[in-house]
Amino acid sequence: MSAILKITPLQNQWDTQDPFLFCAFHHDLYPEGNGHSGPKDSLAGRTIGQDFTQRDGWAMYHGSKVPGFPAHPHVGFETVTIAEEGYVDHSDSLGAAGRFGNGDVQWMTAGKGVQHSEMFPLLNTEAKNPLLLFQIWLNLPTKSKGVNPYFGMMWHENIPVISIKDTNNKQTTIKLIAGEFSDTQSLNPAPDSWAADPENAINIWLITLEPDAEFTLPKGKSGVNRSLYFYEGNILFSEEFTIPSMHQIKADATKDLTLTNSDQFAQILLLEGMPINEPVVQHGPFVGNSRTDIEKAFSNFQETQFGGWPWPSQEYTHDVNLKRFAKYPDGKIEELEF
Repeated sequence: MSAILKITPLQNQWDTQDPFLFCAFHHDLYPEGNGHSGPKDSLAGRTIGQDFTQRDGWAMYHGSKVPGFPAHPHVGFETVTIAEEGYVDHSDSLGAAGRFGNGDVQWMTAGKGVQHSEMFPLLNTEAKNPLLLFQIWLNLPTKSKGVNPYFGMMWHENIPVISIKDTNNKQTTIKLIAGEFSDTQSLNPAPDSWAADPENAINIWLITLEPDAEFTLPKGKSGVNRSLYFYEGNILFSEEFTIPSMHQIKADATKDLTLTNSDQFAQILLLEGMPINEPVVQHGPFVGNSRTDIEKAFSNFQETQFGGWPWPSQEYTHDVNLKRFAKYPDGKIEELEF
């Protein structure tokens, strides 16, 4: 029997399987920056504050001067933000902050509640500022929905990347954000994450196949939900299927899945793991197991603002001269080069 269960086109927000809630995919070709983290191009004609039209190949999203997502709350799940191209300026109600990008990953556990903003500073004033970003929402089980929030960084210099070659010497690389491949283990996920227990078999990989490469995704644990997102390239061939780019493959994780690439580099996101198998009730960025959970989260947010907002504005961006950095809630600071 085929390992492929279903092939569907990808929409703006990618459909995911338990334990994942959804995946946002942002691919914007931003123009040159104006020296203040915003675009040099005019914003006339855009619905500022709600700009998702991809006019000229980019959007402002909820930003008014800088693209991105101003302060907003989260409850009951985690965000795994993979910034493959471009930069993200993070600020949150814990007092944590950071600038990350060009391959870095941020892992944030919302738990009982946190506010954060995610702005996309356009730092290059001499050339375009492309952005390629995934934000994966990973659910938390009931026992962990009320944990304290957590902010963590995975700098790209430390993330394992595995290179393998097929019988024709064509290369496939795997960027291991969560889980393991062969004898290589990813960096540690957030401590209260569903991914922190190896029994849950969470794998988050970015897979790159060079032209004409063949790669076999090995079988995983029984009961795992497996989805592959073919987001860049031309065509993949597998089990008599011809799969265009911007398509999702749902696969049986108990079977090997062999993919053969065509004439362009192919980029794939893999999301797989054991389901939590609990009821999910979601209202925007609040996730619980019941309507009562959501009502309690709203009440808590109204009363506490999840610690308040310690930054000068809802869409705060860091100084344009800063390089990559992270400031943690305990005051620890990490600084890195671009």
